[in-house]
Order: sequence, then structure tokens, then C-alpha cells
Amino acid sequence: MSKIDDAIETLNDLDSWMQWCVGIGATLLTLVIVRLVMKKVVLDIVRKTAFDWDDKLYTPVTKRIYLFILFAGTQLTMTWVLGEGDSFAETVNPFFQATYILLSTSLTSVTLRTLVPVVMDRFSDPSSVTVSGSNSLIIFIFRAAVWFGGLYLALSELGIELFGVLASLAVFSLIIGLAMQQTLGNIVNSFMLALDQPFEVGDRIEVEGKIGSVVSVGILSTKILTHEENLVVIPNNSLVNSTVINHARGGGDGVGRRISLVQDIGVGYDEDISHVKYTILKLMRECPYVISKPEPRVLLIELGDFAKVFRMYGWVEDYSDEFVARDWLLKNVDEQFSTEGIEIPFPTSVEISGKQSPAFNKSHKTASIRKARLQMVKEDKQLSKERAAAKEEIESINEKLEDPDLDKKTRNLLEEDLRELNSLLSMFEAGGDD
Repeated sequence: MSKIDDAIETLNDLDSWMQWCVGIGATLLTLVIVRLVMKKVVLDIVRKTAFDWDDKLYTPVTKRIYLFILFAGTQLTMTWVLGEGDSFAETVNPFFQATYILLSTSLTSVTLRTLVPVVMDRFSDPSSVTVSGSNSLIIFIFRAAVWFGGLYLALSELGIELFGVLASLAVFSLIIGLAMQQTLGNIVNSFMLALDQPFEVGDRIEVEGKIGSVVSVGILSTKILTHEENLVVIPNNSLVNSTVINHARGGGDGVGRRISLVQDIGVGYDEDISHVKYTILKLMRECPYVISKPEPRVLLIELGDFAKVFRMYGWVEDYSDEFVARDWLLKNVDEQFSTEGIEIPFPTSVEISGKQSPAFNKSHKTASIRKARLQMVKEDKQLSKERAAAKEEIESINEKLEDPDLDKKTRNLLEEDLRELNSLLSMFEAGGDD
């Protein structure tokens, strides 16, 4: 101990400029040691973990630790050289205290920005639809509260009342708010969109007659790309006040990108209903883009002025293939109708010839009609069974959902099944098949 005391006494007897050199040198040495520990020990541990959040936190935490050591070393050196009772040291000390508070506030803010999404994802249902940036409002609120508290404490150390400053800026803020009313409204509504989650990047939406895929959701506007490759910029104010139709939820992980494909086909009144329905149904089942579950259906929905109108119902697995699937179906329907002798009428005058079209003959069409009628009897029976089973399943699910002790995960799964079954029933009921 005597050697340590002698060393301390020797340092205290040094000239002030030598004491400054020793203090700065000790600070730099501490920085070097901490840097080595962070790079050789902490960084190796961070790289070995399977988590991503510690990788994101390493750099901002390291930088703030370095700044804290630098300021602390400077303050300790100044206090040592000038003495605790020095007026300059007492004047500067509050600035150091405020700096420590702001560094701690910044570290807490960065930690919240990184860890809040991790915690939210940990407790969220993976089967539910999520919106990109859906945690932004929560993160903003937490970070704003932390920064408000940090600034209040830092300014208090400097003898400044934050509430007094805010009060003096009230009139100025009012003027700025009126001038930036639309901009501030867009910013606020961007948070409302993140909270309400009506769509996310990748979804196909319709707003005021404009249909396209969402390419970005910004703090001022939302951008969608139409089928014609036109970029439509919609202010968030207009978006919140408009009716938004989400045709396909496609951006979320684990969420199906499928979309319903509905197409009407008109045929002549001389055509057999079962023949037409079975011909179209076969093509829908053969289409490589139409999925088998839910099964495609063909329903007679209208007896028009000059045509029987049939509606095709199907599901495309990826909504980006919707127009390719529609092209495939219309092309093959046209070719198959020509082969089967099914007429697609149009309101115009035509010259009637006594010659039969070489694409088909009467006996072939009669055989096709007979076969189609037999097949459609089976299809209608199967459809009735499926609808009855779906209705029973809906009633069963509704009874289970009335149980107050049902856990959240099971309830979400049942609600997802219920939406699926209601979607199937509504698809048939839209065609009047009751």
C-alpha cells in the first residue's frame, strides 16, 4: 500500500500540464483496453449466438460506451487537476451530467428500437396477417417517452425547465402546425395505417378506382404500382378517408398469396346447360394455375337477352399469375367450345349457311351432351354434400367459439377455418346455387 500511496503522491505533485497528460493518457489506455475486450471477447460471443438482435445492438452500444469513457475520463482529469472546489469545474460539471443522461437515453432508445419488434414477434400469432412496420407506432411511443424523460432530466441539470420552454414555443408551434396541417395529417395517418393494418407491401389493393400492388408505405404517402406499370402516389390523408379494397394479401410471411378468379362466359340458348358446365369445369381443373382446393365451380347465373351466362369460380395460388390464368382459360374455352360445337353468341346479324361447321358433327355433340349430363349429376350431388358439410362445420365452429375458456391460439385457428368455409359458401351463393 505504501508504494501505491507514494505513486499517488508523486502524481499529485506533478505540474498541471503533466497531470493533464497523465489523465488523457489514462483515458486513452482505458479506451484501448475496453476496445480490445469488446472486439476479442464480446464480439465473439455475439457472433456465436443465433439471435439477430445482439448483432444489431453491438455497434450502437459500443460507440456509446466509448463516448461515456471519453467524457468520464475528461471530467475526472479536470476535477483532479483543478480541484473539487474550482469554480470552472463546478460550472462545467452540470454539462457532463447532462451528457451522461443523454448518452443513457440514446442507449435506451436504440435498445427499444431493436428489442421491441423481437418481443412483439415472440408473442404474436405466426398464423395471423402482419403488416410491414406494424410495430412502428409502438416503438415511436416508447422512444418518444424515453427521450422526453431524458431531455427533461438533462435540461434540469442545466437549470432549464422543459415545460417552460414548451410553453414559450406554444404560439410558434401553433403557427407551424397550421402551415403544415396537411403534412402533419399525413404523418399521423401513417401511424394509423400501421396500427389498423389494412394492407402491407405486396398486397393488391383498390383505392378510388386505382388497382395495383403496394410497393411502399411511407410516412407521407403510399405508392402502388398498377397493371400498366404506372406508379400511383396516394397521400395517407386520402387513403384513410377512402374505401380500400384488399384483393390479395401477399406480403406477409406465411400468408397465402392466392386470389379468386371469376369469369363470365355466355353461350347460345340452344346449348345444353350440363354440357357447357362440364366442358368449362374440365378446363378449370386442367388449368395449371388454378388450385384444386377450394375446388373450381361453374354456375349458371343469368338468362340474358341473347345468351345463357355461366360464371367460373376458381382460385389462383399466386395473384401475380391471375392474368396468365385468365388468358389460359379463355384461350382453351374458345378452342374447346369450337371442338364441342358450343356457340358463343354476339348481338349482330349473320348470314345463315346450310353447311355444317367442319370442326364438329351432330353425333359427336349429342354424345358429349349425354356424357356431360351424367357427369354433372355426380358433380351436383358432390357439391350438395360439400355445402351441407361446410354448413355443419360452420355451426360446430361457432359453438366452439362461444367457449370463454378457449385459448387465443385455438381461437385464431378456428376463426381462420371459419373465414375459409364462409368464403366457399359465399362463392356458391353468389351464383344463386341455393
